Amino acid sequence: MDGQAETGQAPDRQDVDRATWLEARRALLDEEIALTRARDRLAAARRALPRVRIEADYRFVGPEGALRLGDLFGPHRQLAVYHFLYGPDWDAGCPICSFWMDSLNGLTPHLAARGVSLVLVSAAPLEKLMAYRERMGWDMRWVSTGDGRFN
Repeated sequence: MDGQAETGQAPDRQDVDRATWLEARRALLDEEIALTRARDRLAAARRALPRVRIEADYRFVGPEGALRLGDLFGPHRQLAVYHFLYGPDWDAGCPICSFWMDSLNGLTPHLAARGVSLVLVSAAPLEKLMAYRERMGWDMRWVSTGDGRFN
C-alpha cells in the first residue's frame, strides 16, 4: 500500500511544515473574508430592491375558512411563504419538502418575534394537508391554494 492510501490523504495534497501551512491558511482566510464581504454587499442590494404591489386577489382555504393573501400575514408585516409540493391527487407530500419542514418545525415563534409569519401553501385540499401535518407532527400554518391561481 502506498502512503496516500494508508493516511487517507487526497493525491493532490502535500505535507508541509507549520509555517508554510499557516501562510497558506492566512491567504485562504483573506479570500474567505473577501467572499463574506461580497455576500454581505449582495444581500444588502437584495434588501434594497423596490417592492412590487400585488394586485391579484389570491384566495386560499385554511382551517379558519376562506382567506386572502393579506390574511396570511396575521399580525406581522412580513410573510414567508413556502410552496410545499402536494398535489390534489397525491397520497402524501413531497419527501424533500417534508424533510425541510421537519427541520423548520418550531421556527414559527422565532420568526414571529421578528415580525414574520410563516405559511406553507399547497394545491392539495385542506383536509389532506391537515391530515399530513398531523401525521408528521408539525405545527406550522398550512393553507390550500384552492383554485391554484397563487401557484
